[in-house]
Amino acid sequence: MDPIAQLKETAKQAWASFAPTEMFSGSTAPRLVKFAQVTPGARVLDVACGTGVVGLTAARLGAKVTGLDLSPPLLERAKENASIMGLEIEWHQGDVEALPFEDASFDVVLSQFGHMFAPRPKVAIQEMLRVLRRGGTIAFSTWPPDVFVGKMFALTARYLPPPPPGVSPSWEWGDSNIVRERLGTAVTDLCFDRDAMRVPILSPQHVRQFMERIAGPVIKLVEMLQTSDPPKLAAFRRELDELASIYFQDNWVRQDFLVTRAIKA
Repeated sequence: MDPIAQLKETAKQAWASFAPTEMFSGSTAPRLVKFAQVTPGARVLDVACGTGVVGLTAARLGAKVTGLDLSPPLLERAKENASIMGLEIEWHQGDVEALPFEDASFDVVLSQFGHMFAPRPKVAIQEMLRVLRRGGTIAFSTWPPDVFVGKMFALTARYLPPPPPGVSPSWEWGDSNIVRERLGTAVTDLCFDRDAMRVPILSPQHVRQFMERIAGPVIKLVEMLQTSDPPKLAAFRRELDELASIYFQDNWVRQDFLVTRAIKA
């Protein structure tokens, strides 16, 4: 298996336990859907949809939604959520770098904290724009590099082996200057905003333990170091506890995010 394919297979397994975050990410889904100005009847693609929180929010407004994710367990949860809500959504297991849809199939393409983990940003954004009609809206939420989640993934990357050549770090998608460069002349009316997710939790140590159970790169790191280098794992855990403490207050942790919206030229 080539290195990129192996990276994707590892990610598919590592993110399979992400479902519990829907209780928090569901609260930010309306922010993205409103920012994207989704309307009833719009053909919407939710990229890296996870358990479907964004797609379900859009479908509740009357949009015609399709959701796609790498992880079969997350898609099963998305289907369960749709059934509970009585909503019809088309779900696909697949890869943002090879979307199984025809050109110009959608009016709106969305991603909440998802497409940013595709290893090759250029490929991912080309695919997202390819399936979007001209004049359609692309919008996404991402973790900036200068606040908690972006810093957490940067910290994790320092302890992991280097990725294959050509792979870009996920937190670059939270830098508006990099986003502007990646979208380039393919879009018009590019705009940004910021908001914050406030996650109720008891302590910085609980934050770290939660991330060890649900965040793909952190899961991968812990699995690797538990047997190969326990002292290094202990050092990572100390650093993550210290980082979480900066953003922890009154039994919640603040997770700032960037939202981006543009029109396909």
